[in-house]
Amino acid sequence: MDRFDTIPETALAWHKAGRGAVLATVIETWGSAPRRVGSQLAISGDGEIEGSVSGGCVEGAVIVEALESLEKGDARELEFGVSDGDAFAVGLACGGTIRVLVEPVGPVLPEALLDDLCAARQAREPIAYVVDLDAGTRRLTRDEYETRFRMDRSGFEEDSRTFVAIHNPPLRLIAVGAVHIAQALVPMAKISGYDATVVDPREAFASPERFPGVTLVHDWPDEALDAIGLDTRTALVLLTHDPKLDDPALHKALKSKVFYIGALGSTRTHAKRVTRLEEAGFSADEIARIHGPIGLDIGAASPSEIAVSVLAEMTATLRKGS
Repeated sequence: MDRFDTIPETALAWHKAGRGAVLATVIETWGSAPRRVGSQLAISGDGEIEGSVSGGCVEGAVIVEALESLEKGDARELEFGVSDGDAFAVGLACGGTIRVLVEPVGPVLPEALLDDLCAARQAREPIAYVVDLDAGTRRLTRDEYETRFRMDRSGFEEDSRTFVAIHNPPLRLIAVGAVHIAQALVPMAKISGYDATVVDPREAFASPERFPGVTLVHDWPDEALDAIGLDTRTALVLLTHDPKLDDPALHKALKSKVFYIGALGSTRTHAKRVTRLEEAGFSADEIARIHGPIGLDIGAASPSEIAVSVLAEMTATLRKGS
């Protein structure tokens, strides 16, 4: 799954410990490159590494360049062709070309900037690291590159030498209601890169036997959501059919910035839900954020098919917007 690694944090810790640190980042690829743009490798001054820029094809050469760049205090752009044989060794059908940016922490990448980047990651704040390779300037931003954030897409700005590295928090799914649909949806979501939590005060439903390896919360949904926290990388699905459980969660979600809210139920059930929310003082625009009935209309019948439709709608909302 694509989730937060600890590579920038590791590099920062090595630097602060006096060991020296370098961050190597994949900034461009052609063909079947082993790692996507934005992938990183941290190298300490004594040669310890964490992460990968090629799955093992060119790491040795990158490490040599990184240690030299740390000694001389300069940034470097490296380009490597990955042969078909090397690519096959890491599970690809054919090779490609990758370009890697090497930045020593301190001389090139300021400690304070890396500190701020790591703090934003820790706080689950989407943030972009922007480097102008011609001017040699580096900065962080939260307010630009909306499409890149939505698509989790690092890369060069068009017709420029400005590279944007997107640091998005891991995606989260909170499923309220430990029902059959949740049993199908949670594993699918985990495969798609979501950290999943199931909320249901009914312990007989939300049991480890029914949801092996899943975080289970047995609080009432509104209390659970307060404890978990809701942000722009969170999807909330309400599957209980019970207003006593769904409505308190909706009240929390509609005041938050979660990117997706879906609620199970027929058109008639949703109409009653809308009436209750109107009576509770929610506006038409707020209520319109709810996907109800939940899921894309694919003619789903079984719990597994409904789960597919929900995950598809979550993905469409995440990548294309509401």
